Amino acid sequence: MKLFRSLLSVALLTGLFFSPLVIAEQPWLKPYNMTSNAKGTMAAQVKSVSAALQAAGFEIAGTYQPYAEATIISVTNAALKTAAAKTEFGGYGAVVRVAVTQVGENLQVSYVNPAWMSASFKMDADLTAIDKQLSAALGAGTPYGAENPGWKANQLDEFHFTVFMPYFDDPFELAEHASYDAAIKAVEAGLAAGKGGTAKVFRVDIPGKKQTLFGVSLSKASGSAGDEHIMKLIDGRDMKQSAHLPYGILVSEGNVYALHAKFRIANAFPDLDMSTFFKINDAPDAIESSLKQAAGGE
Repeated sequence: MKLFRSLLSVALLTGLFFSPLVIAEQPWLKPYNMTSNAKGTMAAQVKSVSAALQAAGFEIAGTYQPYAEATIISVTNAALKTAAAKTEFGGYGAVVRVAVTQVGENLQVSYVNPAWMSASFKMDADLTAIDKQLSAALGAGTPYGAENPGWKANQLDEFHFTVFMPYFDDPFELAEHASYDAAIKAVEAGLAAGKGGTAKVFRVDIPGKKQTLFGVSLSKASGSAGDEHIMKLIDGRDMKQSAHLPYGILVSEGNVYALHAKFRIANAFPDLDMSTFFKINDAPDAIESSLKQAAGGE
């Protein structure tokens, strides 16, 4: 990752000669915002956060507890779904993940930075209003999850872990069905049956398109793909990055996709070092296998 950052910095410095204003005006981004870190109980905090999000105009798409110390609340609204519809695979950004994570006696409340998500998923959408809604509901956040100073949006547009690793545009191609309806039916059936150790967390249909985003949990039954197994190995810092979960399956027309795990995990943990990444070197293939089973792929 640091090698990639060094090479990218050289490229950006070179680009300053040609477009100084464009790069200079871009803010530095980090993947998460932490809004509180205080004592409490999980059930009460989840209830409070959910109520605040709904009062601020968000719809709770699904709630997921991958392990006892974390609960993720996935939210959406009309504006976010409209933004997701603007680009070919913008559906990956149809929800914002909000996490309540217990660390010692405290509960951390955090959410994925909409600007990070928009740039990483090439959404071609300004999600500032979404971020303001989240801040209004949960409080002003402290950015975290990437070493200082962070990343520029144009860096995230070409994000990958290191050389020869997949980009956003290199997804898992999980299955191909005869139609959108057939694809939806297959994914619904696969998740309901728990194929590959999966289960449905949420479903969000993208307006005006034959496209749907499913939130998918990966249980212990999925082996090295399991959410708890992976997070216990990579989420070791004081400020937890639980809002990385759950994974998404995107149905677009008759095709079923998921972001490549090597991209998805690295994008959610941009400071992940190579030694930690090697601890989960079998996870990407295992995740692909589980999601492919859920999607009705061969």
